[in-house]
Amino acid sequence: MSDKLYLEDLTPGMKFTGKGSTPVDEAAIKSFAAQFDPQPFHLDHDAAKTTMFGGLAASGWHTAAMTMQLLVKDGPPLAGGIIGAGTDEIKWPRPVRPGDRLRIESEMLEVRPSRSNPKQGLVKVRTTTLNQNGEPVQIFTGNLIVPRKA
Repeated sequence: MSDKLYLEDLTPGMKFTGKGSTPVDEAAIKSFAAQFDPQPFHLDHDAAKTTMFGGLAASGWHTAAMTMQLLVKDGPPLAGGIIGAGTDEIKWPRPVRPGDRLRIESEMLEVRPSRSNPKQGLVKVRTTTLNQNGEPVQIFTGNLIVPRKA
């Protein structure tokens, strides 16, 4: 029996809790920001103190990238991988800080066969990224393409 999950193995309400976590360090926050989101509150600790964040904060897009890494390593073991077909929503309810440890929890919201391709289906999944205190730092609802069993 395969440990990979196909569309037929999934049901709405099914939950997956990641067992691993990833650390967030200041150098990674600054490196990501320098390349992709060069704003003072992501780049400079002192400048960030004067912003609404009150200190250095990771870019939301960096948080999304770390979440993707966690999904691939520790998320639902979907056959074919984590293949996105779009997103319905992404929220960043609180900033990610240097020293945080992130982990994920995912819940299947909808599962349906594709109307155009009988070999696959679509799954709507909400993934919540939590810090070490169990506080949500990102809530992402995405649509994934999942193969059907042959």
